[in-house]
Amino acid sequence: MDNKVGVGIDAGKELHWAHVLDASGQQILSRRVENDEVDLLKLIDEVLALSEEPVWAVDQPGGSAALLLALLWERDQQVLYFPGLAVDRARDAYPGESNTDARDAYIIAEQARMRSNLAQIVPGEGDLAELQLLLARRRDLVADRTRSINRLRDVLLSLFPALERALDLNAKGALILVRHYQSPSAIRRVGHRRLATFLKNRSVKGAEDMAHKAITAAKAQSVALPAENVAATICSGLAEETLALKESIDNLDRELRRRFFARPEARILASLPGLGPILGAEFLVSVGDLSAFESADRLAAYAGLVPSAFDSGKRVGNHRRMRGGNKVLKRVFYQSAFASLRSSPHSRAFYDRKRREGKKHTQALIALARRRVNVLWAMLRDGTTFEARPAA
Repeated sequence: MDNKVGVGIDAGKELHWAHVLDASGQQILSRRVENDEVDLLKLIDEVLALSEEPVWAVDQPGGSAALLLALLWERDQQVLYFPGLAVDRARDAYPGESNTDARDAYIIAEQARMRSNLAQIVPGEGDLAELQLLLARRRDLVADRTRSINRLRDVLLSLFPALERALDLNAKGALILVRHYQSPSAIRRVGHRRLATFLKNRSVKGAEDMAHKAITAAKAQSVALPAENVAATICSGLAEETLALKESIDNLDRELRRRFFARPEARILASLPGLGPILGAEFLVSVGDLSAFESADRLAAYAGLVPSAFDSGKRVGNHRRMRGGNKVLKRVFYQSAFASLRSSPHSRAFYDRKRREGKKHTQALIALARRRVNVLWAMLRDGTTFEARPAA
């Protein structure tokens, strides 16, 4: 038996499935593995007893596979990444229609054994791992804030529709107002002058204008809607909850900015229009070591920004958006490209040119994002900051 074997791991929350193939594709091990240190170490020892140079491949770069990856890196093992979406696509090429962990682990092992172009997962730095946790926590908080605001809109609409239309409930000042005054009668009783003073004392921007909008809305509704007292209590609680979430996000953003600008790459990343500290931190966590990408094309493909061919028969030269790629990294380039439309005349000119060529808004933005991959990769390679050339 050849000394090299391919090991495929289909990672799960509580259980993994490991499948080991020799160089000829014959199965030499296939079993379920508990996601705990003892059983994972037992599996690693079994595989190392079969081969001195196994090629490991997993379908997750972290998450439920984090403990396995840490134990493999501790043993100086090479780990390749075969995404779950790629497993789904490859499954159709194998006989049978079953969808089991054992079959997926076999597919991963087979791909690792046959292919030499799979991306390698490398250990992340300690501070990048901390950034990753902070960013994940921020995404959770932002999702909670969005749900809270949407729920507040629904309840306020059943209580005071005119106020729901008049206020931007994403703004802190509007939430402060709704936390204390929710019904038309309550706002009419307090009056414009006292309401404006109340908002000013709490450092609300545009306090006079907001007070005027609230009073106008209150005068437009004289009837009390059903369950007004209960709805008012719920609105107050939701506004309080949303304010607490906003404060938590703001505190987390300050910590992320501090950690981001402590990185040596921050000066380069922050110089690119549209790429602030939050998106910059997302980029660092998603990419890790840039040396793993030998060209900007590789980085763009990893981000899912390379158009894939969609030819059939006599139809050639057709392309469509990639469905795969690192979704977080794709979002970083897409959102930063959108933000750069305001701050960079060159980005706006490129976008406008693509729109004149007949591309839709999303297509033009993706084309701009792909162009910015080249720019950012070259900046990081050469250690230079962004410098806008004079517009033609």
